[in-house]
Amino acid sequence: MKFLQPRTMPAWALAAVVVNSLITVTGAAVRVTGSGLGCPTWPKCTPDSYLPAPHAEISMVNTAIEFGNRLLTFLVLAVALGCLLVAMRQRPRRPGLVKLAWLQPIGCAVQGLWGGLVVHTLLNPVTVSVHFLLSIAMTAGAWVLYARAKESDGPAERLVHRDILRLGYVLIAAVAVLLVAGVVVTGTGPHSGDSLASRFPFDIETVARLHADIVYVVIGLSFALLFALHVTDAPRAARRAAVALLVVELSQGFIGYLQYFMGVPALLVGLHVFGSTLVWIFTLRLVTSMRTRLPSPTDDAPEAGTYVSVGGERSATPPPA
Repeated sequence: MKFLQPRTMPAWALAAVVVNSLITVTGAAVRVTGSGLGCPTWPKCTPDSYLPAPHAEISMVNTAIEFGNRLLTFLVLAVALGCLLVAMRQRPRRPGLVKLAWLQPIGCAVQGLWGGLVVHTLLNPVTVSVHFLLSIAMTAGAWVLYARAKESDGPAERLVHRDILRLGYVLIAAVAVLLVAGVVVTGTGPHSGDSLASRFPFDIETVARLHADIVYVVIGLSFALLFALHVTDAPRAARRAAVALLVVELSQGFIGYLQYFMGVPALLVGLHVFGSTLVWIFTLRLVTSMRTRLPSPTDDAPEAGTYVSVGGERSATPPPA
């Protein structure tokens, strides 16, 4: 089967990034449409059926939306298993790649079971928040798998100054904190997913302003990183990734302020969740563009006087010290 050939590993990993992002966004659609308990039981949709069926006091539209999101889990699982199978077919076997690939089906199973807990707790904001963050973690795992699939198994090598790379790791941590703050805001706001769902007992303006403050920190770090990459003449891939991240962050900030001043309309909330997923992916893309792995002794050695960059490109210029 050609689609399971070892060379398709990057494509499968990228597909995992896409489907994990997709189910994150559709999960937000479930919440903003009030469909969180459209299927009031788990693993069945209704007490009597695994498939959508008329149920007292529940709109079939809400049931269809929730059931559709559940069906996406099988797509995520299929892609996860594809990643694992292709990783195990690599010759020679790449243990690091296999371990990363295992995270996808394991994470999918955990997500499915956690989804059942979300339903059984009537969309408690803690369980709903963790459900979102698990998807974010799986997206991160898929992106790292994608980056590693395009590299060799040799020693890790920086393509930028060590302090710039450290700043990149600080940025990842800041974006992670921003995502946690975002789910707290969502768990405090009006879009609970169902009228039976409880909310965090926080003042919405206070948590929204705290969220905005963290946004300023993230944008400041991103700008500093972009500036540092340009003044040190870092690889073009890293500089372009930094520009792209800043554009996504500013767009996301605009949507955030727009939804705040418009009273948090459902459509903008969904767009904001999509934007937060993009911010996460583009942050990971930036950091992985600042390092690579040199060929191992079993790989074809590069020509004398050349250096291997991201994506296997060769350069006569060594990476900065």
